[in-house]
Amino acid sequence: MWQVLTDFRHYSEWNPFITSISGPLARGEKLKVRIEPPGKGAMTFNPTVLIVEPERELRWKGKVLINGLFDGEHSFRLERTARGTRFEQGERFTGVLVPLLNGAFGPTEQGFKAMNEHLKRRAEN
Repeated sequence: MWQVLTDFRHYSEWNPFITSISGPLARGEKLKVRIEPPGKGAMTFNPTVLIVEPERELRWKGKVLINGLFDGEHSFRLERTARGTRFEQGERFTGVLVPLLNGAFGPTEQGFKAMNEHLKRRAEN
């Protein structure tokens, strides 16, 4: 699953939500990430990679304009189990604008669920 998750060149083939990622996959580096939430316009942002632990975790943090205004930390975690691999995505938003945007994350959540389903299929094939 790690190989599919980090093969950014092929995201457009299988991922309906995060349609492209480019940039070096290394701590401290900036990525260019394009998302297409269901029913919303596409958005591109440039998060900083926080953690790259092969076969375990990928984590990045993005921000709007300046730190503390609207920050989003996203994680992809993998855990080996007796039945295969358990995959978990997490997102934590912080900053002064978060209360004003309460309830606006529904399409994003739907997008991540769709991504999870497609990632599972891609990894199993």
